[in-house]
Amino acid sequence: MYTSITGRIASTILALGLMSVPAVSEELRYAHVGSEGDIQTQYAAEAAAGIGEATGGDVTVKVFPASQLGGVAEMVDGVRLGSISMGHHDFASLARIVPDVAVFNAPFIYRNAEQALAATDPETSPALQEINAKLVEEGGVRIIGRIYRGARHISSNFEVKTPADLKDKPFRAVPLDLWVSMVKGFGATPTPVEVSELPTALMTGLVVGQENPLTMISANKLYEVQSHVAMTGHMHSVLAVFVNEDAWQALSEDNRAKITKVLDEKADESLRWAQESEAGLVEELKANGMTVVTEADGLDMDAFRTPVLDQIRADFPDFAPYIEQIAAVK
Repeated sequence: MYTSITGRIASTILALGLMSVPAVSEELRYAHVGSEGDIQTQYAAEAAAGIGEATGGDVTVKVFPASQLGGVAEMVDGVRLGSISMGHHDFASLARIVPDVAVFNAPFIYRNAEQALAATDPETSPALQEINAKLVEEGGVRIIGRIYRGARHISSNFEVKTPADLKDKPFRAVPLDLWVSMVKGFGATPTPVEVSELPTALMTGLVVGQENPLTMISANKLYEVQSHVAMTGHMHSVLAVFVNEDAWQALSEDNRAKITKVLDEKADESLRWAQESEAGLVEELKANGMTVVTEADGLDMDAFRTPVLDQIRADFPDFAPYIEQIAAVK
């Protein structure tokens, strides 16, 4: 009886506007595999702070970097199931849900960094909007942002100028089908290795080479186990920021718009960070003993481009219409 009476009193007071119920902040668990010093880690930390500020604390974001909640597969599964609210990684990490999403990581498909960022804008890219609808329907996951990490380059324990230099050598592939295909195009033997295990794999000779943006090579101190960088720029590294659809829809429309705005602004900033840091990173890697090989030194880009694109077309024929849409983006 007491509970019933006090409950009615509270309801009456609330109806009269004499008592308010404090707002409950929505916390999003944000996971990624990036290490300290990488652009993606800076992005996640600043995006989390920006979202909290933009929503007035209605939405808070707790970031779990450096594979704290598992590797790529565990992170994607966590977002699908809702145990992780959001995360980021290469678009191809979502290919287990919708295979064609990997097209946004395909090598040699973007004209430059600016076009890569424009072609992966969830708000304006026709190709991404089409694939995003499939991700929501088939996996309960939505892409809501992107990160530009820089162009990816080949690093190795020897000089690389053409695919012949990599022929049949064990080369690290991101554990995703697209990377396996690309490494085959390099002429090497694809050897899937998680990023957290990469320094050890290079040190022990499990793999003799890998490819990543210069930021990652620097942040993970791969110069300690590698001697050369070939400036192939074969892939513009754009990462997808994705969220559990139920968690996304549980937010107010206003807060979703504010989050999208923050992520879009941070995407533009990530492009600036990458472009401003590349020249300095080249000098840093040289200072740490790495030899940087460019086209001026005999690096043959056409020798890489042709076999890699041929391999991608053979392994992923369904990419063709999306590649056309991407090419049309200004």
